[in-house]
Amino acid sequence: MRILITNDDGINAPGLKVLTAIAEDLAGADGEVWTVAPAFEQSGVGHCISYTHPMMVAELGPRRVAAEGSPADCVLAALYDVMPDRPDLVLSGVNRGNNAAENALYSGTVGGAMEAALQGLPAIALSQFYGPANRGLDDPFDAAAGWGARTVRAILDRGPPQDQADYRLFWNVNFPPVPAADVRGVRLAAQGFRRGTAFGVEPHRSPSGRKFLWIRGGDQQRRTLPGTDVAANLDGYVSVTPMRADLTAHDVLATLDTGLA
Repeated sequence: MRILITNDDGINAPGLKVLTAIAEDLAGADGEVWTVAPAFEQSGVGHCISYTHPMMVAELGPRRVAAEGSPADCVLAALYDVMPDRPDLVLSGVNRGNNAAENALYSGTVGGAMEAALQGLPAIALSQFYGPANRGLDDPFDAAAGWGARTVRAILDRGPPQDQADYRLFWNVNFPPVPAADVRGVRLAAQGFRRGTAFGVEPHRSPSGRKFLWIRGGDQQRRTLPGTDVAANLDGYVSVTPMRADLTAHDVLATLDTGLA
């Protein structure tokens, strides 16, 4: 198997080392793992592409390239310049922090997987939830390291039948904020929404008196509804969420009249 990996935390991020080990396990002795990742952190860029300016790419080693761009840029760079052949699978992550609930909409990790799906490739985003039970571990990615390869294999083995394949479909995986030994299993879950919390800004003054705004997130331990991703993660389960690069509210569309005029 030929696997492309990327992330949004940057090419030197510890989560990418975890993903490399996962990908090497999946690819096997005869497989290939290619890394094309951002030269610098790109957290929160979503599905951004560098449409109005070029990006520099640098080969750091065999099958290892850094790109001055977003995760979606990295996927494009890999497919149309870096890799001589298309990959069989694209993995994005392992992100430092969860990309469950509304976080998925901001996530560059998810954006990389989404771009791969739009390019007609199987793609999975992987993120490690942080919390009191794993934040202080020597390896806070312990759950991702222990459960990553088996979760990806389960998705690939039980994905949609080929005659029902939709190339805009991709997968969002979040590992719970516990050590690997305490993970209770894997659950399919819908994307949730943390009610009563949201991103905001925190103003600060520089020593020169200029005003700056820091973006700050909401309470990541706020539970979502039962059957959704954050609820599963906080209960100790790996959440697996099928997603589609289609923003249509199909349920609302079905209830509207045929025309608005």
